[in-house]
Amino acid sequence: MNQALDDFLTKAGDSPVLVSACLLGLATRYDGDSKADADMVAHAASVRLIPVCPEQLGGLSTPRPKSSLSGGDGSKVLTASAKVKSESGKDVTENFLRGARVVAALAKITGARFAILKDKSPSCGVTKTNIDFQTADGPGVAAAVLKSLKIEIFVLP
Repeated sequence: MNQALDDFLTKAGDSPVLVSACLLGLATRYDGDSKADADMVAHAASVRLIPVCPEQLGGLSTPRPKSSLSGGDGSKVLTASAKVKSESGKDVTENFLRGARVVAALAKITGARFAILKDKSPSCGVTKTNIDFQTADGPGVAAAVLKSLKIEIFVLP
């Protein structure tokens, strides 16, 4: 049992919590797989969770080519000083920005002040993201948007 996750969810109380959909076992990852977290799944029936996949919400399919930030982390993408590119070189920056905006809108509409995100993702990474197809420090695009909205974020590896 993940005590830190339990404490975070206790703090959230009955507030809605945004959660990376892949952590709940939904096959939303770029490769059509999930990254189900047993502790997260165990809480699904007792917490008001709102599953989100910013990449799907931004219009990308599943499965889809792997994407990576280029030129900086998600904060830099928000200021247009970095981009997001698929492994084939296609610019998918607008998809990532659109998905992050939809997640932000869901936070506002639902009153969510908390999120649980999957680290090392170009969208959801909080402390680690994917830059030039390498794990690097910094947030992904959606995480950067949620941080700017003062959403409290818990990170799962």
